[in-house]
Parts: sequence; structure tokens; C-alpha cells
Amino acid sequence: MNKNRVVIGLFLAVVVAILLSAYVYRAFQQATAVRPSKTEQIVVAMTPLGLGTRLDSTNVRTISWPGDSPVPGMITSVESAQGRAVITPVAQNEMILESKLAPKEAGGGLPATIPEGMRAISVAVNEVVGVAGFVTPGTSVDVLVTGQIPGATQSGAQYVTRTILENVRVLAAGQKIEQDKDGKPASVPVVTLLVTPKDAGTLAMASTEGKIQLALRNTIDAQTPDPVPVLQASVFGSGAPPPPAQPPSRHIVAQKPVVVPLPYTVEIIVGGKREDKSFPNE
Repeated sequence: MNKNRVVIGLFLAVVVAILLSAYVYRAFQQATAVRPSKTEQIVVAMTPLGLGTRLDSTNVRTISWPGDSPVPGMITSVESAQGRAVITPVAQNEMILESKLAPKEAGGGLPATIPEGMRAISVAVNEVVGVAGFVTPGTSVDVLVTGQIPGATQSGAQYVTRTILENVRVLAAGQKIEQDKDGKPASVPVVTLLVTPKDAGTLAMASTEGKIQLALRNTIDAQTPDPVPVLQASVFGSGAPPPPAQPPSRHIVAQKPVVVPLPYTVEIIVGGKREDKSFPNE
């Protein structure tokens, strides 16, 4: 009798163990099952793309991207990017976004990199003006001009140096619109700057009537302190420039008092009547 009870207990224990094992196995399968997610195609760069490069099937391709993780501005077909130029350098396998492309009608090269409402203007430079060749595409500069003060005579000519533009981006050095990968300087005859239409006129006048000098600045420094003009006398004078001439002061001249003579007085007696008469003393 006891033996039967032991057999029945072992049988029930085995059945319960089998049922628990099946339940755990099924729960584990459900937890580790990979649910297929929806994907879509996006356009990426097949090779590194330089500034102004036009896109086509030879330099871009499509890859799969999770459909539940869209990126604003992503392009989903090569045809949508065909013929458009990049306005910023793109690394290999980097996603192509709308914000990195110029309009299709903008073409390629340097014109495609000029934002709407801005202008590109070139100025002549040399080793000194171009900061020993370190003014290269992508750098930022201040523009200084030295010229004669209007109205000064030739014999007493006075010159002044002013900072006319600050934090201006360099678009191109010579005909290069990309910076050297190693940051090497390049001697070029001209540099092209990105300016507003108003600043373009100011720069054209300054380069015609004065001497241009570029001051290289840190590309992350966006401060515009607006330096004060530097006068020739403050650099080459014997000391501080003389104070401006003061208008002549008005001196009051004391006038001598005017002495008015007293009139004559004459006593007239007529009969028994007396009368005083005054006559002017001239």
C-alpha cells in the first residue's frame, strides 16, 4: 500500500514538472521572439562629398532604415537627390538630408553654396593680407581698411584704420572651395567672402579707396566687439593725441564809467522874489 502511494506521488511530481517546463519554455520563446519591424529606404553618401558636389547614382546609394524612427528631412530615393548639390561637406555613409542640399535649380559648385539673400565677393590678397596663406575656405575673418581721413590736406594728411566687417566666412581661396584636410596654408591671389549686399558695397569701396587687411579669427568665436578706429597720430605721435581745440572764450571788457557833469544853478531875484534856475554844464 505504501509502495503504491510512493509511485503515485512520483508520477504526479513528474507530470507537474513537465507542465511547468512547458510553460517556462513557451514564455521564454515569446520573450525572445524578434518581431519584424517595418523598414524604408534612405539615401546616404557612397563616398565623401565635397562642398558643391552634385549628387547622382555614382556617389549616393540607399540603405534600409527603421520605419518607426524617421529623421526630419531625410531623402528616401536617389531620384529625389539627383542633380542637387551639397552645401556642406558630407562624410562617407552619412545620411543625406534636405538641409544639406541646395535647390535643384541652384546648380553645383560655388553658387550653390551661397545662401539666399547673401553675396560672394572676392578681394585681392597677398602673403600678408591673407595671413600667410591661412585664410582658407571655411575660416572666419575680420576685414580692416586703412585710408586717408576725408577733408585732410595732402601736406597734413591723416590716416585711420577701421574694422569694417566682423566674423565674415571665407567661401573660397583662389578657386578652391574646400579646406585642405591637413590644414596646410595656401598662397592665393584672391579670397572670396560671404557677405550681405550692404557689406558687399562697403567692401568694394574700401578695397578701391584704401588698403585691405584680413584678421584671422577662431571659427567658434562669434563675438563682434566693434573695435574703435585707430588714428595715425595715436600710433606715430609723441604721446597722446592733442585734445581738440576749444572755441575761444568770451572775455568781458570793463568799460570806464561815464562822468556826467552837474548842471549849473543860478539864483534869480526879481523884485522881492527869488527863483533858482538850472542850466546844463556842457
